[in-house]
Parts: sequence; structure tokens; C-alpha cells
Amino acid sequence: MNWAFLQGLLSGVNKYSTAFGRIWLSVVFIFRLLVYVVAAERVWGDDQKDFTCNTAQPGCHNVCYDYFFPVSHIRLWALQLIFVTCPSFLVVMHVAYREERERRNREKHGENCGRLYLDTGKKRGGLWWTYFLSLVFKAVVDAAFLYVLYYIYEAYTFPRMVKCSQFPCPNIVDCFISRPTEKRIFTLFMVGTSILCIILSIIEMFYLLGKRCRDCIVERKRRNQMNVVSLMSNKENGNIFQSHSLLVPAYNPNMHK
Repeated sequence: MNWAFLQGLLSGVNKYSTAFGRIWLSVVFIFRLLVYVVAAERVWGDDQKDFTCNTAQPGCHNVCYDYFFPVSHIRLWALQLIFVTCPSFLVVMHVAYREERERRNREKHGENCGRLYLDTGKKRGGLWWTYFLSLVFKAVVDAAFLYVLYYIYEAYTFPRMVKCSQFPCPNIVDCFISRPTEKRIFTLFMVGTSILCIILSIIEMFYLLGKRCRDCIVERKRRNQMNVVSLMSNKENGNIFQSHSLLVPAYNPNMHK
């Protein structure tokens, strides 16, 4: 994927997002994606090569490394970034689907035909649900990956030395992790940014719900006002008809005799 294509996708996501969504996108792109590409990959690039144990038993080094690092942090974060960014692209695809429907409607019924959508990018109807469910999915994915990371490694920290007794190791051997302090710092940083993204997604969900409730209340008040005006208009028309009927004199059969 080249940077021009990525920039186009991100600009489309940014265009149809709320203010909180734009902050979320900035955090993901700057503090997660760029840190992952620029620094994190290099920190974990030599983790297996520099993972040393105080034994020369063949296979012991690989078995112990697989036991303590069943899934690499760097690959786990790559999957996490893929899963949390895909729902945002679904919103852009939904808007593109709306624009295509609008284009086909104009081709079929002419340029002066009625529009299917007042604004194809306005979050109403199905697009609102797509956007809201994308927020739920992003928050759930981030929380799930945080739980998986904590469950696999039992914490978000790195010990300097671990003791391994897996076969074919002859006995309990000491194994040493390369650059544990640097890896601990990056792990805590990525965990912190994931928590921040979860908080932003939850805030945006409440914002959308509050805005939707406010719009429903305003729409209900408007309808009630229209009903009141209609009733008053009907009442005034009835009074006018009644006043006109009072002006017409009653018929007297003896008047012309």
C-alpha cells in the first residue's frame, strides 16, 4: 500500500467522522501506527536471536522462547491495528454506496428527480448504525487485544530473566531477554494508547446517542407545534363559518305576506 492510497483512505474517514473520531484517528495514526512502523519493529527485530539461555542443549533455546513468547508483541499489535481500522473504512464504503445509488437514480429519472438522500455523508438511517457499530467494534477489539496480551504474558512488564524447565532442557535453566527495559516502555506506551482509544470510542458513542436523542426530542416538539397550529387553524376556520352563518337571517314565512 503506497502512502497516497493510505492518505486518501484516511482523509475519507476523517471527512465523515465527528470531532472525537478525528482525535481517535490522529491517536491511531501518529501514536500507534507510526510508532509501530518506526520504532517498535526494530525493538523486537532481534528478540529471538538475543534470547539466550545458560545451556547448550539443542532445542532448549527454541522451546523456552516459544513457551514465554507464543505470539510476538509486534505481530499481535499488527493484527490489532488491522482490526481497529477496518470498521472506519466500512463507513467510507457505505457513503460511497449511497453516492452510487444517488448517481444511478439521477441517470434513471433525470437530473431534476427527487434525491434519495439529502446528504449522502450525513449520519442518518443505515449510515448512523454503521458508524455506531463501528465504534462498538473498535472498542471491543482494543479491549480484547489488551486482555489477550495480559493473559498470554501475565502482565505488561518484561522480566530480565526467566526460568525454563521445558523439554528438552536438562533441568531448570536461566534465560535472558534482550533489552527488557526498552520493550517494557514500548509495551506500556502501546497499552496506554489502546486504553485512550477505547475511552475516545466510548465518549463518541455517548455523543452520538445524546445527539440522536436530542434530534428526536426536537423533531417531536416540531410535530407537536405543527399539530397545535393545525388545530388552531381548523378552529379559526370553524369560527369563521359560524360567524357567517350568524349573519344570514332566518327565513320567516310571514315576511312576504
